Amino acid sequence: MTQRLACGIVRAVSRAHVLLLENIHVSAHEEFRRSEITVHTHGGGMTDTRLIQALQALPGDAPLMVGIRSKTRVTAAVFEAVPRLVALGAFCIGTDQIDLEAARRAGVVVFNAPFSNTRSVAELVLGEIIMLSRQIFPRSMACHRGEWRKSATGSHEVRGKTVGIVGYGHIGSQLSVLAESLGLTVLYYDIISKLPLGNAHPVDSLEALLEASDFVTLHVPDTEFTRGMIGASEIRCMRKGAYLVNASRGQVVDIPALRAALDDGHLAGAAIDVYPKEPKSLSEPFVSELRGVESVILSPHIGGSTEEAQANIGREVGSALSSYLLHGATIGSVNIPNLEAPPIDGGCRIVNLHRNVPGVLSAVNRVVAESEVNVTGQRLGTLADVGLLIVDLAIDSSDPRARAVSEAIAALPTSLRTRIL
Repeated sequence: MTQRLACGIVRAVSRAHVLLLENIHVSAHEEFRRSEITVHTHGGGMTDTRLIQALQALPGDAPLMVGIRSKTRVTAAVFEAVPRLVALGAFCIGTDQIDLEAARRAGVVVFNAPFSNTRSVAELVLGEIIMLSRQIFPRSMACHRGEWRKSATGSHEVRGKTVGIVGYGHIGSQLSVLAESLGLTVLYYDIISKLPLGNAHPVDSLEALLEASDFVTLHVPDTEFTRGMIGASEIRCMRKGAYLVNASRGQVVDIPALRAALDDGHLAGAAIDVYPKEPKSLSEPFVSELRGVESVILSPHIGGSTEEAQANIGREVGSALSSYLLHGATIGSVNIPNLEAPPIDGGCRIVNLHRNVPGVLSAVNRVVAESEVNVTGQRLGTLADVGLLIVDLAIDSSDPRARAVSEAIAALPTSLRTRIL
């Protein structure tokens, strides 16, 4: 039995509820339906206050989960106000919009999709490199104005040129393979030693990469070390006439310094997909010092925005959330120990998130021993200040002893969150 409310939320009696914001792909809905999890949707992002209200309004006392993308910020206030919230899914690569420390302290497991849009971003960057080298955007804009700028001046093949990749992770390394197949020489720089794919060459410093590259493309996370890493001095290290591509994080590039280098001709062009300040809604105007510069390709943070990538992300994060809810598995979590947990084969399972201090396992085992219930399986993992313990018992969850064991474990002073499955 389902009921559609006036606000467009569908409610049904189920084992849990998930609230999906920001138009998450239907593939996630399909994953949740297979697990008999009721899906509630809201098209846009939410403030933490509005998110708290929406979660508290969901019916019953079943566990809650929430899925977001990049526009919703989830703060400590959400975890404190909604104790039913057990897991959160970031249906995107980054988790900068989530207070991960607060989530861990509250025992809320956070999942993301770090690899699902890798191909989409790599393809976009490679396409932009070709478009920049061929001067396609200035010529296209001229055609729109009725000008016929048919000339080879400033237009080049990418074959034989050098692309420098800053950050040789999943996107950077896949771009490396694609670029090499087009005849580009590939250099890369990463603060962590990475084995090259194909004929790519690592360099010892960012400066060495900038000086040697015709195209520099950035694929780094948002950290205190990467914010502003491409400033005026780094741009001046780049070859005269080189191009800069940023599809990573908006804070990585000093935009005024980039504009100055474009205006004085030091750089021939750029392609930018991410910005220090981005509109929060379609009604908010996009403001950037790079607007109106013909040699710059501007795109609205769409590096991973393909139907294929969004479908993959929906399946990956939806499956991870469902698996945690039903089995206690945390593989892919970014803030909780990663433990495999196969489907329960008879009996019941207790999932306990606790403070990572000495004596927890002994205390839990004492509780189980005193109940005189047989343990059929046990898994333990720790990460920073939090531990995850999964205990399988040889009794059904409807057995009063199962509830008693779960409540006794939850009452331990070290316990953050305890569930019985």
